[in-house]
Amino acid sequence: MARYAFTFPGQGSQVVGMGKDLADAFAQARDVFEEVDDALGQKLSAIMFEGPEETLRLTENAQPALMAVSVAVGRVLESMGVRIGDHAAYVAGHSLGEYSALCAAGTFSLADTARLLRTRGQAMQKAVPVGHGAMAALLGLDLQTAQEVADAAGEGEVCQVANDNAPGQVVVSGAINAVQRALDLAKEKGARRALMLPVSAPFHCSLMQPAADAMAAALSEVEMREPIVPVVANVLAGPITDPAEIRQRLVEQVTGVVRWTESVAWMTGEGGVTHLAEIGTGKVLTGLAKRINPDASAVAVGTPADIEAFVTQITA
Repeated sequence: MARYAFTFPGQGSQVVGMGKDLADAFAQARDVFEEVDDALGQKLSAIMFEGPEETLRLTENAQPALMAVSVAVGRVLESMGVRIGDHAAYVAGHSLGEYSALCAAGTFSLADTARLLRTRGQAMQKAVPVGHGAMAALLGLDLQTAQEVADAAGEGEVCQVANDNAPGQVVVSGAINAVQRALDLAKEKGARRALMLPVSAPFHCSLMQPAADAMAAALSEVEMREPIVPVVANVLAGPITDPAEIRQRLVEQVTGVVRWTESVAWMTGEGGVTHLAEIGTGKVLTGLAKRINPDASAVAVGTPADIEAFVTQITA
């Protein structure tokens, strides 16, 4: 018996033109983009559809943009009879994708989610002056070795594991000099590759504490409902449903590790999930899922053609 989890992509999946094919094909998608534009008082959809890329890439734009496409896909699926409450056992999202997941599962309204992600993007950008922080991907090292590299590279500065994305793909984050030291140490430890990531701030490390404080304040003022299915939280790699705990974990997530490998492993293990559907832009999580658990089926659902194929698959 197939058992599904819906997953929602994080930053880095944005691309100019995102959502345009959905808007052209489906009124439900157009309604989502219009509501997000209204909530933000900005024509974010124009930046999504037409760019310029450097404007879309800004954290404060990329985060609500990715969420908007994910929710648009979800609403289109719903109009075709594929509802999260009926068809998914769990939802989970990578970093900002956790907000997309919670919106899709009914914890936050769409307008509130857009505003929360705008706040989150701005707060993360402001937390560390540009050029002072960095992130790097360490490829080919296991989590424990990457942790040892981060600890050794710190030398009194912040250098922490930020994302455990898949076996052999760990990201570290922190002060720029410490992260640069981590690149050399990782290669000494046998990393296949170690490279700086094109991000504007050192996400998911203790330098983000001012952003965590900002999110605690923002989340305390937003109405939250219990999700219609459990969310597998990044910082726990396990399922939760209580709105107060969800709020707490979203605050912790700003400075905490995105435990994606463990989250997917939990869903496809103890959670009994056989199929993972990545709802939104790109195929990053689909690729990671295949590396985390090759036995699980993983599919990206982001284009009108993807949606059609997925509806056929899940309702067969």
